[in-house]
Amino acid sequence: MTRQKRLGRGLAALLGDPTDQAAEVELREDAPDSETVPFRPRLAESDFTEEAAQKSDASRIALDQIDRNPYQPRHNFDDAEIASLAESLKQHDILQPIVVRQVGERFQLISGERRLRAAGIAGWDSIPALVREADDRLVAELAIVENLQRQDLNPLEKAISFQRYLEQHNATQGELADRIKVDRSTIANLVRLLDLPDAVKASVHSGELSQGHARALLPLGDEVTQCEFATRIVRDGWSVRSTEQAVQDFLNGDEATDIPAPAKKGARTKSKQVVSLEEDLRMALGTKVDIKQSTKGGKIVIHFKNADEFDRLNEYLLADVDSDRRAA
Repeated sequence: MTRQKRLGRGLAALLGDPTDQAAEVELREDAPDSETVPFRPRLAESDFTEEAAQKSDASRIALDQIDRNPYQPRHNFDDAEIASLAESLKQHDILQPIVVRQVGERFQLISGERRLRAAGIAGWDSIPALVREADDRLVAELAIVENLQRQDLNPLEKAISFQRYLEQHNATQGELADRIKVDRSTIANLVRLLDLPDAVKASVHSGELSQGHARALLPLGDEVTQCEFATRIVRDGWSVRSTEQAVQDFLNGDEATDIPAPAKKGARTKSKQVVSLEEDLRMALGTKVDIKQSTKGGKIVIHFKNADEFDRLNEYLLADVDSDRRAA
């Protein structure tokens, strides 16, 4: 099985086995237009798209009544691709309805951003849509899974969508991995990219650096050194493998690696052991961890972004203490 297929079997991996009787959606033949049908986490993609459309004849909803998905990780869409799809819609009807949920008096997109955009360009006033019930958490998960499999989605956009989910739903990386059926390492490796300096992230966003290049820079720890390596990668056209080897040589103190030392006075490059320990702590705690050493000792810095994340870390770190107190 290839890694791409492992990234979750698409929406079906998230929503479950269509044979699960407890998750079946009841679609009545006499259902009125735009009736909301329950949308459960264990429903397979085929049940709420093509097969469901055949049974219920998806309603047409006015484009100006549909709001964009607030959890959509993608910010940039291929204009040429959307234009091509729009031309196709002018000649043929849409093959698969979009999926929406009702929010107040309006509708909010769950799946089908490209089709919705193309319909507008094609001059359509309305679009076939299936209306489903889904809470914010499920909509966020659907957006992540749908976009995680797209090769052209920027890795930083994926990372931001993961981090936003973790913060908004007070979840750990392990919990999100279980929900969307991907390896925890997939989430951890992407989220770690957000720890890189802004200049390096800008190079990733522009495509000058690949996700593999960016990951290879993480063990360096020091932002100045990471930026210096990034400059060399772009300038000299290093492959990911060459970058990994250069970073390894630098951390091992190989003088042949002609990357200048950090410009900051007193700055120290972290050893491989410290970097490895930081990574272990990040994986365990689901947040950024820094180990700072000095001649007199050192300190461990655990980062949190809001009160909810602080409470989660506090509960996790003090779990054994509370258990011992109750036992006493």
